Amino acid sequence: MKDLSLKLVEKFKATDIRAVRSPLRICPLGAHVDHQGGLVTGVALDSSINLVYTPSTDGYIRIQSQDFPDEEMFHLDHVPEVIPGSWGNYIKGAALSLKRDYILRNGINGIVSGKLPIGGLSSSAAVTTAYLMALCDVNNIKISKLDLVQYSHWVETQYIGLKNGILDQSANILSENNKLMVMDCKSNEYKLENIGAIEHDLEFVIVYSGISTSLIRTDYNNRVDECKVSSWLLHEISSMTLPNLKESKLRDIDPSVFEEYSHMLPGRFKRRAKHYFSEQKRVKDGIEAWKRGDLRSFGQLMNESGDSSVHQYECGCPELITIFDTLKNSAGVYGARFSGAGYRGCCIGLINPAFKKEIEKTMDSVYPVKHPKYKDLYKVHFCKIADGAHYHKI
Repeated sequence: MKDLSLKLVEKFKATDIRAVRSPLRICPLGAHVDHQGGLVTGVALDSSINLVYTPSTDGYIRIQSQDFPDEEMFHLDHVPEVIPGSWGNYIKGAALSLKRDYILRNGINGIVSGKLPIGGLSSSAAVTTAYLMALCDVNNIKISKLDLVQYSHWVETQYIGLKNGILDQSANILSENNKLMVMDCKSNEYKLENIGAIEHDLEFVIVYSGISTSLIRTDYNNRVDECKVSSWLLHEISSMTLPNLKESKLRDIDPSVFEEYSHMLPGRFKRRAKHYFSEQKRVKDGIEAWKRGDLRSFGQLMNESGDSSVHQYECGCPELITIFDTLKNSAGVYGARFSGAGYRGCCIGLINPAFKKEIEKTMDSVYPVKHPKYKDLYKVHFCKIADGAHYHKI
């Protein structure tokens, strides 16, 4: 934060310097179920998006990124439209999200930076949260953490156009150090589970494939629609009252209904539903394993989640699958799966930190050989669990 603060002073002659630390997140269990109202888990990481800022009393927002070129500048009375693929969309969306309910008189002059490569760790949710918190701060707006989740979610779904659930925002905002955040995406209720007694510290390995792209350019939204159709078909086949297709979710289907009628679903819709129901069981089993401190069982469930994402949800790419297969067969790795949507970006692994050197050596011996195109782009990182987004004292 100190370097960013010095740059803020240099660029904006700032004297009232404030900061937000908004962590990146991972979802150990609960892949692709948040948009269906399912149960998900998440933890925040000790790698973050950092925003230093000073109030702007002229109503302008001026943001400079340390990771992307150019500068974003606009007046709060005239927020520009979304530009596909632009890093500036998130500050624009944050302003519009709050303006639905509040009058924003003060803008911010800020500098933003992140530590890890974009892709699979929900840097978009993290940076959106940081902007929202900064705008709330300079305008004396007090909102709850759950409200912050909803404002951040609005940005990605209504402004950016991604059909995701609230997992990313929930893990980013609600998480606490060394606890597993469990969110019910139907009721928006959540709890924080303490881990049981463990023999050693735990960490997560994050392996970045070198591939990064916006989710709106992948099959992400198509998979969400396929899940909705799966739910609607199960309603129809089982003679339940038919919902509006747009509102249809697999959470509204009892697992016994799927077991009885799954054979009548067309192939891809059966696979999407099978992933959902099996993943929900893995989440519930994983919570109990976490509470026992049973890292081996928790890791095995992560492996099963990863396999289901590949074969039932049918996401992933050759590069991510190579990382996944390598991690789950590496010494010191309890379990692995894709992070985020699973089309590009990262794979994660729950690990014994005593094996970090061996894990990195194994990955270096496999991935660059199979995918030489990305040998200079891919990275191996190790992270610990941390607190959710918070104001940082300078």
